Amino acid sequence: MSTSNRPERVGQEIQAALGRMLTRGELKDPRIGFITITGVKVSPDLKTARVYYSMMGSEQDRKETQKGLEAAKGYIRREITEAVNLRVSPEVFFTFDESLERGDRIERLLREVKDKEGW
Repeated sequence: MSTSNRPERVGQEIQAALGRMLTRGELKDPRIGFITITGVKVSPDLKTARVYYSMMGSEQDRKETQKGLEAAKGYIRREITEAVNLRVSPEVFFTFDESLERGDRIERLLREVKDKEGW
């Protein structure tokens, strides 16, 4: 049984296409702030793409950004399909990636311990 890495490659292409869209300012919704696409996972049948993004800001900023991304889903889906040259347009789901925030919190806690211990 062979495993294909096509979903992974398509995910990387989708991530690059989204990055270009964001850099060029193609998403005009003011709710979408400065975000970073941290990864894209594509299903084996290439019918769904889960886009992970990260951003700095408050919980309210995150909610507004999520709403903006949801509102732009149709446009993003169409642009991705064209940019990546796919036959089937994948359904796109956006998920906030908390790993950077968690890493930052761990780093702050370690720094506090280091300062208290006098390392």
